[in-house]
Amino acid sequence: MTIEGSTTTEGHRRLRLGMVGGGQGAFIGAVHRLAARMDDHYELVAGALSGDPERAVASAIELGIDPGRAYTDYKQMAARERRLKSGAEVVAIVTPNHLHYAAARAFVDAGIHVICDKPLVTSSHEAKLLCKAVERKEVLFTVTYNYSGYPMVRQARQMVAEGQLGDIRVVQVEYPQDWLSTPLEQSGQKQAAWRTDPAQAGPGGCIGDIGTHAYHIAGFVSGLKVESLCADLHTFVAGRKLDDHVQILLRFTNGARGMLWASQVAPGNENALRLRVYGTKGGLEWCQEDPNYLWYAPLGEPKRLITRAGAQSSTEAARVSRVPPGHPEGYLEGFGNIYTEFARAVMARQQGKSVDDEVTFPSVSDGADGIDFIEAAVKSSQRNGKWVTI
Repeated sequence: MTIEGSTTTEGHRRLRLGMVGGGQGAFIGAVHRLAARMDDHYELVAGALSGDPERAVASAIELGIDPGRAYTDYKQMAARERRLKSGAEVVAIVTPNHLHYAAARAFVDAGIHVICDKPLVTSSHEAKLLCKAVERKEVLFTVTYNYSGYPMVRQARQMVAEGQLGDIRVVQVEYPQDWLSTPLEQSGQKQAAWRTDPAQAGPGGCIGDIGTHAYHIAGFVSGLKVESLCADLHTFVAGRKLDDHVQILLRFTNGARGMLWASQVAPGNENALRLRVYGTKGGLEWCQEDPNYLWYAPLGEPKRLITRAGAQSSTEAARVSRVPPGHPEGYLEGFGNIYTEFARAVMARQQGKSVDDEVTFPSVSDGADGIDFIEAAVKSSQRNGKWVTI
């Protein structure tokens, strides 16, 4: 693969980025493009932004993409970009869930590195096939569990890894929203429509959309794997085909216990992801809506507030912080950190170097783990809350 490309004013080369999905009217595509440009590591050069030819071209022109590289078929895009001397080196897949596998597989098989929105795919069978393809083609692959990019989440992860909490006993995570408290999908609202449609979202509604975020951050910070779960997935809104409320008991491989609550029908909650981790020596608490702060409670001592970029923040938190203390960093920066660390890994790979110990991003295996979680939760709920092994 060629490593020719445009350079920034600082002299580092931008990676050539392609995108599948994310055309006019799409929400998450714009988020990914902002993340890609945040640290100036990518240049958007190609896209299959829509299956509608007119919208695909119009979307490409709006974004400054050469109309000759505005595709309506991601398979055609993968085949042609692979052959071009200045073809896309990385592709971002930002489609509804049901298109993730086929699109990702097309680019993996073409030897192009992949950034995929979550959840990875819609079945564990697809996840296994994709993991094998990634390993066989030796491409890099990340899934944008963006909350793992927040500085204070990295702080919490490092504190747990260093043993400051002792042996972990309890992991509690919740993610309530209220935006689907009414049958919004029946109004034609695009984001609600595909997220509540099994044909596009897969077997899980709330559990796949935000429950996987909660599940991932619980494991990312605690360093633990879930061994089994007991789930109650429920649909409150009449006529809705997928779950909109989730309650799950968790058992971890080290013997720790946990609970996960995710809901999209909880009035008064906008995006209230919250994590609590308790060990033999202390506890931690972090809230996504107040992301610059991490509460640390050493056993038997006063509770302490650790701030992003403050005196007590870790090297891991500092590495992914951009602005001085007191300025909020959050959602977009979390995506940006994943894009930047992935770019560093791709450029190192192209130069025959390794930065494995210097970058952190969710892998294709993490994405597959999320699919196993969804399927186990759905199975448990269908069996009236029977414990299911992941």
